[in-house]
Parts: sequence; C-alpha cells; structure tokens
Amino acid sequence: MKTENLALMRSARESLSGKWGVAIGTTVVYLLIVGSLQFIPIAGAIAGLIITGPLMLGLTVFFLSISRDEEAELNQLFSGFNNFGTALGTYLLMVVFTLLWSLLLIIPGIIAAISYSMSFFILAENPSIGAMEAIDKSKAMMYGYKWKMFCMMVRFFLWSLLCMLTLGIGFLWLIPYMQVSYVKFYEDIKDTPLVAEIEN
Repeated sequence: MKTENLALMRSARESLSGKWGVAIGTTVVYLLIVGSLQFIPIAGAIAGLIITGPLMLGLTVFFLSISRDEEAELNQLFSGFNNFGTALGTYLLMVVFTLLWSLLLIIPGIIAAISYSMSFFILAENPSIGAMEAIDKSKAMMYGYKWKMFCMMVRFFLWSLLCMLTLGIGFLWLIPYMQVSYVKFYEDIKDTPLVAEIEN
C-alpha cells in the first residue's frame, strides 16, 4: 500500500497554501470557457468537444506546477493547445471508451474512467507520446490502485454535496483541492515497482 489518501490530501492542501488565489482564478477561467459553450446550440457542443481536451491538459500542467511548488500561472491553462492533436485525441478516446463500457453497466463505466484517469498527467510529462499510448500507460499505472482512487473520488463526491449547499461557490475551492490531490496520487504511484513491472 502506498501513501494513504488522507496524507495525499493533506499534502495537497499544503501545496495550495499561499496559492489559492491563482488556483481559484485559473479554475474560474476554465469553468467560464467550458460553461459558456453550453449556451451555444450545436456549435457550442462541437467546440466543447474540440477544446476541452487541450484545456484539460493545460489545467493538468497548471496543477502539476502547484503540486511541485513550481511557478504556476494562468497562461499554463492554454499550454495544452501546443499539443492540440494528442490532447484532443486523448479526450475523445477516453469519452468513447468510457461510454462504451457504460453501455454494459454503470460499474464497468466507472472502472474504465478510473483506469484512464492518469492519461493527462502522463501526457503532460510525456508530450511526445500518442493518445492511445497515454491511455495504455494510465491503465497500466492504475493496475492495483483503482479501488484506492475510487475511495478518494468518493471523499470528494461527498464534499461536492456540501458545496451544493453553498450555491456552488464551494466548488471554487474544492476543484483545485481535488485536482492537486489527484496530482499527489499520480506522483505517489507512477514510479512504483508494480507499475514498472507492468509497463516492461
């Protein structure tokens, strides 16, 4: 067993200390861009499919910087467009594969989503690899850790219920907290002997 989830979440809060302002600001910009597209019929949905992947990659780069106590800036949110094709492909493949598994039952869909959850972290650190390779590496990395990730996701789901009582305002703090916690999870398992053995 690697580091306990509670310890990873505590480490995430420590990394965010003094950086909540830029973390919340970047989150707001991301939500405004993605959310505004929902008000544009058809074209908005298409645009959302096209830009969400690159924005997710940029958001991943941003929160990796926060986790590693590096300089984190708003413009990192748009860095995913430097690897537009792979980011788009990764996002679309994740959506399609998750939907296909969900057609069987909800549980296989959840398992699939968890299996692919490390894809953008892997792509952020390895921009030269392809979309399918990032997903395959994520599946290998999550082998033996899916239940652990599920437990962390449940904790944040419960927090999200409380955020609803704040008319959604609480999500401005929860989303950065959640994302940095996932970074901590990724960095905790990425170099484990189990992962190395599977990838080799």
